[in-house]
Amino acid sequence: MIGIHPILLAALTGLVSGLVLSIPVGPINLTIVNEGARRGFWAGALIGFGASLMEVIYCFLAFTGFATFFEKGYIQYTMELITFVFLLYLGIRFLMAKSVDVPPVTFGPIAAKIGLRIEERCHPRSDFMTGLVRVMGNVGVFLFWILLAGNFISREWVTPDWPGKLACVMGVAVGTSLWFTVLSWLAALGKGKLKEKSLLRMEKISGLILVTLALAHGVTIVWQMHKHENGAKTGVSTPQSAGPSRLQRGEQIPGGR
Repeated sequence: MIGIHPILLAALTGLVSGLVLSIPVGPINLTIVNEGARRGFWAGALIGFGASLMEVIYCFLAFTGFATFFEKGYIQYTMELITFVFLLYLGIRFLMAKSVDVPPVTFGPIAAKIGLRIEERCHPRSDFMTGLVRVMGNVGVFLFWILLAGNFISREWVTPDWPGKLACVMGVAVGTSLWFTVLSWLAALGKGKLKEKSLLRMEKISGLILVTLALAHGVTIVWQMHKHENGAKTGVSTPQSAGPSRLQRGEQIPGGR
């Protein structure tokens, strides 16, 4: 499909998606900014590494447990439409965000209770575990990876085998770790000068990227529907629909054995 080796394409897909997913401001980014400014680079970086590990675990589970289910028939088409709506919704919410203190997207009180209960039960005592547990309690992250995993495989950006899936997961690990490391460095360097305006600008850039991806995805869906419709109109009748073939009637076919 694209003149890139499938493993490299899968790795790049994971890297870009991990990077874009990490940029929007949420509990993890705010914690990294606050702790990095207060206690230095390594405090923020360790929180980021824990968050990155949990992102990778969710991504791995999405590819191994759900992606194959979405590859077939009408389920695949439905998931492509849901992915388009979800990406567009997220992108618009990020673009409309007015404060970093209010999450642009929530998944209701039940999801919030689940997150709080996980944090209470795990009770993280280190920076690394704080990052890991906070992402673990965010069910939206898992949902996002389920949608993306199915979509990546259906678009052949990630091959449905272990090398392709693992390459994408490794790309996600690099992308998320890269963002959290850079954010920790900026927070420690600025010593609390990383203002809300800067964080909001990052979130809006992420929203713009998501809206662009959603629109590109929507155009692809329309093109596929148009192609399918044209194929149905110009398609020839199959032997079954035109009646039994000569071979089925027991007639000799010239040159046949």
